[in-house]
Amino acid sequence: MFNVILIMLITFSLWGTSVNAVEVQNHTKAKAALTPSSDFSFVILQYHHVSSDTPRVTSVSPEEFEAHMAYLAKNHHVVSLESALYSIKNRTALANKSVVITFDDGYKNILENGHPILRKYGFEYTIFINPDQIGVINTQLTWKDVEKMSNEGVTFANHTLEHIHLLDRKSQESKSKWLTRIKENITEAENQLTHQLGYSKKWLAYPFGEFNVSLRNMLADMGYTAFGQHSGAVGQYSDLLSLPRFPAAGRYSSLDTLRTKMNSLAMPVTKVSPLKYLIGLEQTLGSVHVDILLDDINLGTVACYFKGSSLPILKTNTGFSFDIEGAFYAGRARVNCTAPSIKQSDRFYWYSIPFFTPKEDGTFLD
Repeated sequence: MFNVILIMLITFSLWGTSVNAVEVQNHTKAKAALTPSSDFSFVILQYHHVSSDTPRVTSVSPEEFEAHMAYLAKNHHVVSLESALYSIKNRTALANKSVVITFDDGYKNILENGHPILRKYGFEYTIFINPDQIGVINTQLTWKDVEKMSNEGVTFANHTLEHIHLLDRKSQESKSKWLTRIKENITEAENQLTHQLGYSKKWLAYPFGEFNVSLRNMLADMGYTAFGQHSGAVGQYSDLLSLPRFPAAGRYSSLDTLRTKMNSLAMPVTKVSPLKYLIGLEQTLGSVHVDILLDDINLGTVACYFKGSSLPILKTNTGFSFDIEGAFYAGRARVNCTAPSIKQSDRFYWYSIPFFTPKEDGTFLD
């Protein structure tokens, strides 16, 4: 029934530590007694280019983008990122099947090709930009463009100063010096955005989707909400420092598969053990245990995929587990787990765990 599930692995990078569920689900304790509800579940779409002349892997054509927006206008409620985040933080209900639209990188073709379409449908959206590239690289927006779009309802947020690999360390750089350098980069980017825009959202989209536990915890201390590039819907149990977004470009741009993702629900995961984002080169992970609330999920229907293959699922008293036995190699990867909703037979829950593995020299692939 849910033959649309595609798990495509994009190869990424990583050096890392594990984190327990209390650290990752930073607001789960306060909400542990809640019953998951589609009233607090929404999907975030991630775009880059709206163009037929840019790299296909990060692009949708204007025609494809128009088709996406027409489908959303007919079948969903497009809401601002601000209102969606307010909903899960304050338990205010969203419209059913709410979707948020985001872009990474401030490409000029967003203004030229995407913005008119979004204005046509009256959709609010957010662009995560790199201030040091705005008005400097000719394919990027200018600050005048940013001002114009801001006046027309577009929200801008932090994507670091110049789109760096946040997990890369310089030669002989200690962990503390690395964190200080990254903190300064993010803070300076936020300061420039505040100066140019007059507001500070403290939203960060991780470049390349890469983060580790130390970075995540630092951002929590700084008061940020952060967004990855792994798949899944967002809900009241989602970690506010690693919110998932569905890529909607390139091989993910087909409405045949994208509409299934747009209709997905946030899987009510209360604990993952061990949760380890960063896996060393040629290391293995072993058994992963996932605890979920079961009021709308039948454990017999849970399916998890890794590197294009289905993982055997073992039921536990509090959820399910699976084993990842193969070694990790340089790049990005993820496990995607899905389960159909019992109450809404045309929708399914989706949860994704991203992994990042570095090259031999400790740096990360683009």
